Amino acid sequence: MLYRENGQFKQTYRADLQIFPVLQDRIGISVLLLVAFVAVPLLGSDYFFRAILIPFLILALAALGLNILVGYCGQISLGTGAFMAIGAYAAYNLQVRIEGIPLLLALIGGGLAATVFGVLFGIPSLRIRGLYLAVATLAAQFFTDWFTNRVKWVTNDSPSGSVSVGALSFFGLPVETPVQKYLLCLAIVCVFALLAKNLVRGAIGRQWMAIRDMDVAAAVIGIRPVYAKLSAFAVSSFIVGVAGALWGFVHLGSWEPAAFSIDRSFQLLFMVIIGGLGSISGAFFGAAFMVLLPLLLNYVPHWLGLPLSTATASHLEHMIFGALIVFFLIVEPHGLARLWLTAREKLRLWPFPH
Repeated sequence: MLYRENGQFKQTYRADLQIFPVLQDRIGISVLLLVAFVAVPLLGSDYFFRAILIPFLILALAALGLNILVGYCGQISLGTGAFMAIGAYAAYNLQVRIEGIPLLLALIGGGLAATVFGVLFGIPSLRIRGLYLAVATLAAQFFTDWFTNRVKWVTNDSPSGSVSVGALSFFGLPVETPVQKYLLCLAIVCVFALLAKNLVRGAIGRQWMAIRDMDVAAAVIGIRPVYAKLSAFAVSSFIVGVAGALWGFVHLGSWEPAAFSIDRSFQLLFMVIIGGLGSISGAFFGAAFMVLLPLLLNYVPHWLGLPLSTATASHLEHMIFGALIVFFLIVEPHGLARLWLTAREKLRLWPFPH
């Protein structure tokens, strides 16, 4: 009986169009942000930040960018790992070649480089779609793997092919401890999630969804497919590029091209499918599932006293991922986000059946 809209009257258009129209949702988000920004830094351990929260936030940001392209615009992509790599290496080169460049500018520079790269490989989407577009974006992954392995100046002439970043600071504040890195990632993810939510609610978001549903009908009513598709590639690649820079700078610290292999691209695509296509919250659900499931497979058998080797847990992880992807594609194509939305609708009607 607590989740009700009774008595919540909206007297202005601004109130009617707000992101969270239900008061309980606004309270819940405020409490969640308060816990994330205040309680978690005070109570969390270094392992909790390094192994769970920081990877979760960065992967959620990358899945958010991919969801804009795949979920909202309907343009499938198998080259997300390549866009992350471009963002990471571009930010690294900016830091190495421009002395004293702020971390924020390096991250934005990495996102802009990924934007240019994404638009170039998004041009085929103007002529092809479906499986053919997936193969075209897959070419971006292979090209990036070759480029980062063969072109020496990308890694600043590193003989081993691996690169490492120096000390990080954000507006003069050091970013060294796991708590500081977590707060940096959390702030960036919140900003991008808010921007993405407003984009998909606006005119450009409606154009993306019209192209996704039926591009011929969208063109008939005056939507330009060239602008809609390339803008989706640009926005998606920018967000993914920033996520790649964060993955390299904040989470890894030092990396090699294998850190952004095709496995990363498939992992992000699985996040979007499991979390929910065409949903901002789906990116967070998918990232949480992808980060927590391996930990559960490692710890739960030990808690239950079952002998389970690391190799067996790894195989089980792949089997469960595959089974869940098939399950969600058949039973609930909109993923965990749709289940969460259904649960909220049930709460609004409870205890009545209709």
